[in-house]
Amino acid sequence: MTHPTGRKADHTIDPIFLDRWSPRAFTGEAMPQETLLSLFEAARWAPSAANSQPWRFVYGHRGTEAFDTIFNTLFEGNRRWADKASALVAIVSQTHIPNAEGELRPAFTHAFDTGAAWAYLALEATRAGYHAHAMGGVDREALKEVLGIPDNFRVEAALAIGRIAPKETLPEDLMQREVPSTRKPVTAFISEGKFSA
Repeated sequence: MTHPTGRKADHTIDPIFLDRWSPRAFTGEAMPQETLLSLFEAARWAPSAANSQPWRFVYGHRGTEAFDTIFNTLFEGNRRWADKASALVAIVSQTHIPNAEGELRPAFTHAFDTGAAWAYLALEATRAGYHAHAMGGVDREALKEVLGIPDNFRVEAALAIGRIAPKETLPEDLMQREVPSTRKPVTAFISEGKFSA
């Protein structure tokens, strides 16, 4: 199954999985609040261990102080292009969750569940005509401080959302990298009966 993006699936899947990728070139146009909320609504329905729903999202629309706060914590490589995103988001997970007695206990699947929520959000963004680009290149401690995130939460990543722009709007070195990436074949990460690296 070859897709217009040039990606090729070895097994039958819905095209949305090939449509979703992480561009850097964004138009900078405003994103309606209702559209952004629909992305968070999709994240809301991600699977969650014991229904704990440990994910949290802190966002800012382009042109706002909230956007600038997140933007200023990005590593330089991401600041080169993320200023044209329609919205920036901090993806946060709850590392400890109170039990019935109010005692904080480790939430062992907090990152796993939050990753599922991010994936749901990214697919809904694609369905809505937007793209979502998650970024590990962020000063997590600085972001935690400026957003007032409590100790029992962890910053997982930052996220840029927007409508895709022509790659020619990027600096030359980034323009050359502005293509949907490929993936390892399924056989590289599955094994039957016993783990295989």
